[in-house]
Amino acid sequence: MSKKNSKPTKPKPTQPKAKGAAGKKGRGKSAAAKKPTGPAHKLVTQNRKARHHYEILDSIECGLILRGSEVKSLRAGKCQLDEAYGRVKGAGLGLVGCDIAEYPQATIWNYGPKRPRELLIHRREMRKFIGKAHEKGLTLVPLKIYFNERGLAKCEMALCRGLKLHDKREKMKNNDARRDIERAIRRPRS
Repeated sequence: MSKKNSKPTKPKPTQPKAKGAAGKKGRGKSAAAKKPTGPAHKLVTQNRKARHHYEILDSIECGLILRGSEVKSLRAGKCQLDEAYGRVKGAGLGLVGCDIAEYPQATIWNYGPKRPRELLIHRREMRKFIGKAHEKGLTLVPLKIYFNERGLAKCEMALCRGLKLHDKREKMKNNDARRDIERAIRRPRS
C-alpha cells in the first residue's frame, strides 16, 4: 500500500508563536491586557453620617432589585441614603427610605423615588445577619451603594448600635487628640 497523496506531518510546536501588531484582531494580547484597569467598583453614594451616629458592628454586601430607569438614575449618581434604613420583612431584607431620583428621559416608565426596595442576600448569611438584627438596640443601616466590577448594583448594609451623646463627644475628643499628635510629628523641629 502506497501513500501517494498524503502529506508529511510536521511536529506541533510546544509554545504558540506570539503575533505582533500585524496579527489578526484579538490575537497576541496577554490576559493582563484584556482585563479592564480601574477601580474594583464605582461608588454611587455613601452614608457618611452613619459612622458618626452609629457604632458599626458588622456589615454585609447585598444585591439591589431595581426596576426600569432606576439603574440609569443610579449611574448618574442621583441617590441619597440620608434617611434610609434596613427592614426585615418575613424571610427577606428590604431597603426603606432610599431616595433614587426619577430619570427625566423615562417619561411614564419612572418609579416612585422613595419606594421600598428588596435586597438580595444568600440564605445562610441572611439567617446569621437577621438573627443579630433582632437583638435589642440594633439597627440595619445602609453604608453605601455602588456598582461592582461586573456592573451590578450593590448595597453595603451594616448592623449598628446607636451612639449616645457622651460617646460621640468622646470619639470627637479622641480624633482631635490623634490629629494633634500627627501634626506635632510632621512639624519639623528647629
